[in-house]
Amino acid sequence: MSESKLNTISMQNRRARQAAQIALEKLKVQPTSLLEYQSSGRVAVIGDEQAIELAPRLSGVLQPQVILTGGVEEPGVPLISVGGRSLEIEGYLGNFTIFLGETGKPNRESVKVDLIWDLSTEALLEMPMKPPGYICSDGSEDNVKRAVETLSSLVGTFQKPKYFNYDASICAHARSGITACTRCIDACPAQAISSLEEMIEVDPYLCQGGGVCTAVCPGGALTYAYPSMQDTLDQVRTLLHVYTQSGGEHPVLAFMAESEQQDGAPLDAVSSDEVTQQLADNLLPMVVEELAGTGLEVWLAALAYGAGKVVLIDRGSMAEPVHTALQQQIAIAQEILQGMGYPPDAIQLQPFSSVEQQAEVLMPLIEAATFSAAGGKRQTVFMAIDHLYAQSQYKKPMIDLAAGAPFGAATVDAGRCTLCLSCVSACPGKALQSGHDAPQIHFIESNCLQCGICTRTCPEDAIWISPRLLFERQARSTARLLYEEEPFCCVACGKPFASRSMIENMQKKLGQHPMFQSRRARDRLLMCEECRVVDVVQDADAMGADMESRQH
Repeated sequence: MSESKLNTISMQNRRARQAAQIALEKLKVQPTSLLEYQSSGRVAVIGDEQAIELAPRLSGVLQPQVILTGGVEEPGVPLISVGGRSLEIEGYLGNFTIFLGETGKPNRESVKVDLIWDLSTEALLEMPMKPPGYICSDGSEDNVKRAVETLSSLVGTFQKPKYFNYDASICAHARSGITACTRCIDACPAQAISSLEEMIEVDPYLCQGGGVCTAVCPGGALTYAYPSMQDTLDQVRTLLHVYTQSGGEHPVLAFMAESEQQDGAPLDAVSSDEVTQQLADNLLPMVVEELAGTGLEVWLAALAYGAGKVVLIDRGSMAEPVHTALQQQIAIAQEILQGMGYPPDAIQLQPFSSVEQQAEVLMPLIEAATFSAAGGKRQTVFMAIDHLYAQSQYKKPMIDLAAGAPFGAATVDAGRCTLCLSCVSACPGKALQSGHDAPQIHFIESNCLQCGICTRTCPEDAIWISPRLLFERQARSTARLLYEEEPFCCVACGKPFASRSMIENMQKKLGQHPMFQSRRARDRLLMCEECRVVDVVQDADAMGADMESRQH
């Protein structure tokens, strides 16, 4: 291609990108609720003698108090000596509590402050994403100046968005006291998520919008609230549509975080104008709150909307658990692409230094999808997959996926299953369903989260799961019979009420029980609930034994 032709395409792409960015700026993002922090400037300066030396520099609106971890006490600054006691920190901006000593001991003490300046050699709080209002630095002059400036700015009333929504009804964390999915808890860099019996609890004041919890959540119980998935995908679709309609060719979508932290200091906020100057003409920058706030549904939908490639630009500041979780999700997306015959590297995580090298388009030219992301996470993922699969030349009906993927099958061992249906009642995605009046288990594969709660719940170890993806939509979304038995009929009224294996299992377990030693009592195990009650009332021996047990 001649140089003049290349220059013409380049200019055309730049004009199309500018038009797309103008259209993107006009889109409105649905607001979310706001959280409020209130800080009056009470600062705990934690450290040795250096804390005593530096605390007076926190003057004016700040009220410092030293928590002395070692060294000699000196007058002049309010001071509490740790004195060999344990030290724990809980809370966030405006609501920190420092606990000294063990619970129940006479020397137990608690200190309430708004801000914390931690001068320890290693941060007392180990989570990668520290709570707002907690500053950890060494005593070098540059870091001291930065800490004093930051702490002084954190006095007053502050607001931030509530970044997440949580639907406990579809959460796969736990059922009936059995824990299954802990992906969000394991990945959260702020340690804002904890287990609360059969659901999780997210502390909105500790949550800083990292978003990785929503990326790893298999069923969409946790979703990003600001911006919502629908708003993000509306932006993606608009960006790509306006670019191509304005004559742009071979669009590559580049996601990057708006602002990040690196080594405790904020990186400069990313602006589209700044980044655009460093990008090839066909790269479309998409600034998001956090990279990890995107996920399978966003990346695959972007390709379905016509992106030639999706690149996540890593500025090197992601916490290790976030980076690991994001890489795992990208690996799943790449497996799915490869299974459809598309290049797996069409979705990549790349360092900021190589942005200008990402202009190569890897996806073939396809008809752009028009679906809306008004549904949930899984519905959006499957709409994107269905669109890409329909235009693929590689029609493999099913692929196996690596462990941890949120799609897959369940299998029942006919020699073990008693059709007690404990797996059905525990399944959070409603992938396992009963046969209603028939002793059956049905399975809808598109609903299976691969959370493993069915395998942990089954008393007979009769069910297991395997990650895979069915590309045929009808096979994936239609209920299929997983296991069935001939129904066992009540020996009194003839009504079917259980499976034969369930009755045999019950006879085996209760055969030695004192209440079932007579023939008549054992026969009651073969009756439906109604007939069993009638027979007990008519059996004088059973009623007498019941009265005797009540008296004792």
